Amino acid sequence: MQVTRFFTIYLALLFIVMVGVLVFGFSQGDFWAEGIQLTSMPWGIVSLFDVYVGFLLFSSWIWYREDGFWKKTFLTISILLGGNAVSALYALIALVKSKGDMDFFFKGKAGR
Repeated sequence: MQVTRFFTIYLALLFIVMVGVLVFGFSQGDFWAEGIQLTSMPWGIVSLFDVYVGFLLFSSWIWYREDGFWKKTFLTISILLGGNAVSALYALIALVKSKGDMDFFFKGKAGR
């Protein structure tokens, strides 16, 4: 149970940090102008591909553990738009719902 508590705090902190960074970015930067600048650089493109491949990898876990096409689709689109803040929140909710059962955490209903 100690591991579950640690990861609950860890995932909650990741979620809070990501939300804070997103608020900072949207309030202090120009999303469109800076996005154009970012995509004009080779390493900017590589970084974006890396981030979105990570989103899709995380989404594949969701597609494995969740039921319902529309739920899976909604969660995937949410991650593609909301980034790792949504991923951290999803993992946090899954961990809390698992009540320490790591098999259920990783596999969801597919593991039962």
